[in-house]
Amino acid sequence: MFAFKKKYFLIIQNIKDINLNNIKKSNKFVIILRNPESSDTIDSLIKFRKKCKIKGIEFYVANNTNLAVLLKSDGVYISAFYKGFEQLNLRKLNKKIIGSAHNFQEINEKRKQGCSYIILSKLFRVDYAPLENFYGIVKFNLMGNQKNLIPLGGIKLINLNKAKLIKSEGIAIMSEVKKKPAISNRLF
Repeated sequence: MFAFKKKYFLIIQNIKDINLNNIKKSNKFVIILRNPESSDTIDSLIKFRKKCKIKGIEFYVANNTNLAVLLKSDGVYISAFYKGFEQLNLRKLNKKIIGSAHNFQEINEKRKQGCSYIILSKLFRVDYAPLENFYGIVKFNLMGNQKNLIPLGGIKLINLNKAKLIKSEGIAIMSEVKKKPAISNRLF
């Protein structure tokens, strides 16, 4: 089964985590580069950014506005722990801001920071922390008509079909992108 959403947020640790050839040309995909590794040189990041632009894929850099401007990215992704407002200067450069949150207080902080999308974690139980709380589909949907909230956490090939039930414009996937790169083929 396929998950039909307006946006698919793929969070990667380095540019080798994803093969852009697996993604059909579409304006639905957003790639967020989180914690770029030292193996990702500026030149390789610039080439990757150009490939994203050619394919119509939005590209964001996490927590580094200088790198975001240097790579001419579509904007910046700010983690939940980031409480500052310096990134609002990016709005003058016509850049978007995506934020991350884990609870209502952080959601409100991200709104004040001017985030166009807020990635809310955790939707499902995750393998790396099986005892930690998660929202689930019902609780996530009860948060109200908050289309800019994007669920993250525990979304895998085996439960991808459940993403249809989520009242959100999109979904975010992190670990499954690296484990099973073909997941991007199943997202239309």
